[in-house]
Amino acid sequence: MEFWRVPLDADTIQVSLGIVHILEDRCKGCGYCIEYCPKQALEFSANFNQKGYHPPVVIKPEECVNCHYCEIICPEFAIFSVESPQTTKPGQSETNHAI
Repeated sequence: MEFWRVPLDADTIQVSLGIVHILEDRCKGCGYCIEYCPKQALEFSANFNQKGYHPPVVIKPEECVNCHYCEIICPEFAIFSVESPQTTKPGQSETNHAI
């Protein structure tokens, strides 16, 4: 776009990254965490847990932005994320440079 405006602090803002932890034995396989993840970092596992459900697995750990949507939506409290020690700028990831 010709008139696209970039925020003045775009190069100084840090986005926190997260590490997702899944308590597989608590999961009932509802899929809410998979559906609500804004970065599509989760998908159903091919394996069964002790309850006979398919728990989620993290397929793109580098995409987690520590938004906590997965842990807020989980009715069984079977998933949570913690802040990763490294951060990135908006529009960048560990594998890509600025978009």
